[in-house]
Amino acid sequence: MTDFKDRERAEEAKFAMDQDTAFRIAARRNRLLGEWAAAAMNLTAEETDAYKKAVVQADFEEAGDEDVIRKLLGDLTAAGTDITEADIRAKLDEMTIEARRQLMGEA
Repeated sequence: MTDFKDRERAEEAKFAMDQDTAFRIAARRNRLLGEWAAAAMNLTAEETDAYKKAVVQADFEEAGDEDVIRKLLGDLTAAGTDITEADIRAKLDEMTIEARRQLMGEA
């Protein structure tokens, strides 16, 4: 019985760690996306810092990435860039890989 409880606790701990890692990767990815979008919109350094935070916040609106994509697309379109939704989705994939690489490099 003790082995089962130990195994159960280990699985719960692993699940919690996996969730935490996924959250940290998504937050870092969103900051990287915000930085990329801010550069495309020619924002100042101060505006870029604020924009990166706004992109991270946008991810809390709903589950998944659609809220972030919607924010970026709206802002980039309003700024007069020619960046498309497909460009944003490709950059999202690229930045997810980069965020994971950065995070694992810190470990």
